[in-house]
Amino acid sequence: MGLRVAFLAAECEPWAKTGGLADVVDALARALGRLEEDEVEAPVDVFLPRYRAVPEPSPASIVGERTHLVPDPRARTGSSAVRIVDVAADGYRLRLVDHAAAFDRDGFYGDSKGDFADNAWRFGLFSRAALETLRTDERPLDVLHIHDWHAAPAAILRETHLSDDPIVGRAALVHPLHNLAYHGWTPRDRLGELGLRPGDGVVPTDAKGLDLLQAGIERAEIVNTVSPGYAGEVLTPAFGMGLDGTLRGLGDRFIGILNGLDNEVWDPATDVDLVANYSRADRSGKGACRADLLARVGFDPTDVGPVIGLIGRLDPQKGFDLLAGATPTLIQLGARVIVLGSGQPELAKTFQQLSIERPRQVALLERFDRAMARKIYAGVDLFTMPSRFEPCGQGQMIALRYGTPPIVHRTGGLGDTVIDETSSPGRGTGFVFDDPSPASLVDACEKAFALRSGPGGPWDALLDRGMAVDFDWVEGSAPRYVDTYRRAVALRAERLAV
Repeated sequence: MGLRVAFLAAECEPWAKTGGLADVVDALARALGRLEEDEVEAPVDVFLPRYRAVPEPSPASIVGERTHLVPDPRARTGSSAVRIVDVAADGYRLRLVDHAAAFDRDGFYGDSKGDFADNAWRFGLFSRAALETLRTDERPLDVLHIHDWHAAPAAILRETHLSDDPIVGRAALVHPLHNLAYHGWTPRDRLGELGLRPGDGVVPTDAKGLDLLQAGIERAEIVNTVSPGYAGEVLTPAFGMGLDGTLRGLGDRFIGILNGLDNEVWDPATDVDLVANYSRADRSGKGACRADLLARVGFDPTDVGPVIGLIGRLDPQKGFDLLAGATPTLIQLGARVIVLGSGQPELAKTFQQLSIERPRQVALLERFDRAMARKIYAGVDLFTMPSRFEPCGQGQMIALRYGTPPIVHRTGGLGDTVIDETSSPGRGTGFVFDDPSPASLVDACEKAFALRSGPGGPWDALLDRGMAVDFDWVEGSAPRYVDTYRRAVALRAERLAV
């Protein structure tokens, strides 16, 4: 009999997404559902808040609906009615947690003024509703897979109010850390929204508040990050975001599992958003994709000069400022730059000014656009990810799959997934630089330009090696998670036996 697994996550593609967390939750849940029945019981449950932006599921896709009275510290009666809508997703069961006061608002975590002040209450209610739903299923849960700080209240509940519960009390906790930059800090005067108070056995008497991410880490059987490289980095003060000591204290219960890529979702041979499809065996359609992209952004499609793309959140973490600093030099070298994303206004303003000054060399597409992202992966000559830190990254994996060599900063999952062609000629899949600076990015680009402008053989071989790399979830990462689940279940059993 396979393990029964439930995910609690604040994002899941395609319903709610701000970044890579959504992609991982969706792809991993589907991959687990495709494994043998004796490994994981299908379907995996994925609990997700019913935000205002979540599309209305079609009536045909709804497989269940119920309302629970859920303990609610802010409710006058002590509990609130929360609706659970079960939806048949692609290979798993999506379970929408619907409570208008908590989730029917613009934004997932905040608005233009900043984070919502009641996030602790919102995600605490989400966790309680998910656990209450699992309890009424009356089927023991083996693994509670909580993603980032948003689901950490579930770890506290398992330890306290539900420790003796026969359905969820014995479940093993696996806690992946997708990005340590976000902790879910809850100040002392907001602890009541989690049903907590100083001196209650969870929060120390003199505490200024509660770090939800740390609370989840301390209570989990196994904690993992989403790449081996990042797992090593966050054990140091430079990358640990204040949690390096806590993570080091876990010993071998802290591991890195490299994220995968869904080869069915990301396939240039079948991608309907491309003007022409192509494959590793026949890349002839890539030229048409390049011409189509350049025409769409106002560039000359006949110009053979290198085109560099970058997609993501406009944020210094992602290195957008490094590309902004490098762009004037790259233009002088004959390159053109296409940026797709939204985020910090200051960074957007820099690229806006560059695009105004050089509209035939720089394009800023300040939005989230799935179809255009695919056109960029297929149409640019090089894809850069100069992130200062990157837990795993998916863009470089997609670029490789689409025959577009990546240029990346050697950090976290970027260093795990891209082999530098300069230091390993004939074996590389892209270009890697060590110093997060505009000058180092330019240097790596120049090396890529030189290989591209030379005789076709080495460049063609580089593209071929990149497209040959297989990050498929089912073959790689999903089985690693199953092994982790089994170890977590054994550790939980040992703890309960003491």
